[in-house]
Amino acid sequence: MTIDPAPAKLPRILDPMDRISEVLFGLIMALTFTLTFAVATADNMAVRTMLFAALGCNLAWGIIDGGVYLLARLNSQGRAVLRWRAVRDAPDAGVAHRLVADALPPLLASIAEPAHLEAMRQKVRQLPEPARPRLTKNDWLGALGIFLLSFLSTFPIVIPFLFIGDARLALRVSNAVAIAMLFLCGFFFGRYAGIQPVAMGVAMVALGCTLVGVAIALGG
Repeated sequence: MTIDPAPAKLPRILDPMDRISEVLFGLIMALTFTLTFAVATADNMAVRTMLFAALGCNLAWGIIDGGVYLLARLNSQGRAVLRWRAVRDAPDAGVAHRLVADALPPLLASIAEPAHLEAMRQKVRQLPEPARPRLTKNDWLGALGIFLLSFLSTFPIVIPFLFIGDARLALRVSNAVAIAMLFLCGFFFGRYAGIQPVAMGVAMVALGCTLVGVAIALGG
């Protein structure tokens, strides 16, 4: 009897922090529209205008964030090539060791022995010339993910205004959904960062409300 190999694990396109931050950003942008909406004098036209404004704003920023993500990917690849060249062309082993250590996470760099750094230097020097920075399929998928997260995170906030005729009630439901989403962003951030998730969820609600208040006060 043969045993089928385990399916290959799909590569993670976006870092969890990228996903959480994009949802948080989309929420804050949507809330700057819904929380300044005058429900007392709102009619169908005013509601429709607010919905289009909120969706259009997050659509634009989703495209911008996706473009910035692609630039960041090119920058990351370019810096990796420059580090490789710097290690290869270092005038002596001591300089090369410092360059290798600087490229490591601080905790690993603090415990790396000279012999370890020298082994890594030799491995780096044996590598072929890296390819020029270019955008890969995963980079484009990551940009698409950034765009979708920023844009789609608007919908849970504005959907109550589409299905609830009473603007006051719709605003209360929208705010409740926003608070729940802010809490979930904080909860998952806490799990990812090793911080108590529930406490981080509550803190994220407070932080999100504060950021929305600042954005509204500054005309955002």
